[in-house]
This record gives sequence, C-alpha cells and structure tokens, in this order.
Amino acid sequence: MQRDVWSSSARRRADLESPESIGQEAARRALRKLGARKVATQQVPIVFAPEVARTLLGHLFEAASGDSIWRSASFLAGKMGAQIAAPSITVIDDHLMLLPSGVGGFGTSPFDGEGLASRRNVLVDRGVLQSYVLNTYTARKLRMRSTANATRGLSGAPGIGPGNLYLEPGSLTPEQILKDVPQGLYVTSLMGFGANIVTGDYSRGASGLWIDNGELTHAVEEVTIAGNLASMLTSITAIGNDLLFRSSVASPTLRVDGMTVAGA
Repeated sequence: MQRDVWSSSARRRADLESPESIGQEAARRALRKLGARKVATQQVPIVFAPEVARTLLGHLFEAASGDSIWRSASFLAGKMGAQIAAPSITVIDDHLMLLPSGVGGFGTSPFDGEGLASRRNVLVDRGVLQSYVLNTYTARKLRMRSTANATRGLSGAPGIGPGNLYLEPGSLTPEQILKDVPQGLYVTSLMGFGANIVTGDYSRGASGLWIDNGELTHAVEEVTIAGNLASMLTSITAIGNDLLFRSSVASPTLRVDGMTVAGA
C-alpha cells in the first residue's frame, strides 16, 4: 500500500488548480510509489524536488536567524561576508513581492510584527552571505539594524520569520538536471527533523525515485540521506528553472552532490 498527496494554494480563488487536476496529480504520485524498495548504501547525487528543496531554505533561514547567531548556536555565526554556498546560489527574502498574477505573495506584508516597514533582503548573493535575519531585539544584541523580520502571535515576545523566501531559479529544466545524473536519488518526500543548525549535520528519512542513466526508474523508500548543510550549500551543482510559489517559501529543483544514501 502506498499513499501521497497534492494540493493547491492561492491568494485568489480563480488561481486555484481544479479539483480534478489535484486528484489526478495525487493519484499519479501515489501510483509511482508502487513497488518501492531500499537501495544499497552509497554516495550519489541527490536531486531534490521543489516541494522538498524548500526545506533546505528553511534550514538556511533558521541558521541565519538572529536568535541563533547572537547565541553562537549556528554554523553561520561569524560568516557574514563569507562564501557559504555555490556561486550560483542567490537567496532572497522579499516582503513586498507580487506574484505573476499581480497579487501579493503568501508572505507579502506592508510591515513586520513590530511595525517596521517591510523590505527586500538578499540573504545570499552568488554564494556570499550578505545578511542575517533580525528583529529589533536580536539586532540590538548583534549591534545591527532590524531586517524587518519580526513576527508576532497573539501573545508573547516577537519572533523571527520570513516574508517570501526563495532561491533564484536557474536555466535548466528538471528533465535536463535528471539527464545528467548517472546514478542518484530523486527525493520527493522527507521525514523527521534531522538538521542540527549548530553543527550543520543533516540526516533525514527520505523516499523518492531512483535515477539510472538520467531516467527515473523504480520507487525508493526506507532510506536516509545524510550530509552537512555547510558542504551541501557549496555542493549544489544544478538549479532548475521551475520556481513556483505554492507557499511563502519556494525553491526550484536542486541537485546536491556528495551526500550519502543509507539503505540496505
């Protein structure tokens, strides 16, 4: 037995996918998992589908958060201005962004949780860490200025959160990225919370499809992918052109080399 899901989110009802297309996509994703099996433990390229690649941006954002930085509880502490990722990597947190449909993004807002005017922050520019993400408290701790990333709930002190966080797309189609992989894993779902922001160590349960000579073959399950976030960021060797905002955090397809797949 296998299962999978699909959904559609939009700021306007007219921009939602049809119920029929959502059901068909969910069925397609479930059916392609039939016959899933483990693979042998090995070091191969990992291709992250957009819906899971966005989680890497979440880890990067957490590591660049002022709460982690001023406590020296992040592998990015003291790395401002340093090359932390591949030169092809540019990560932006834009609180003012408009979607192609003309409406604001899922994280678009005129001001943050402390009333500061929203702005566009470039976190990583061509692989170089340009900015931490700060509210006024963490900015004072670091003797810097707030980046207008304060978030606030119904009670309690303000936290730190993204606006529209995304990795700038590349020029390759997902098919072109897969075509260049002799043996590897195309990851479509992740399980667990195995990312240590202090050390950068990364280990998560994964499932997806095995890549053989550039083609997707059989389904894979019950494996773990492992690496270190610091080296993973510098080992991104291909970026897709398929950036699509389905939430406030978005990424195109990514290929990361040098990771370990732990299986049978």
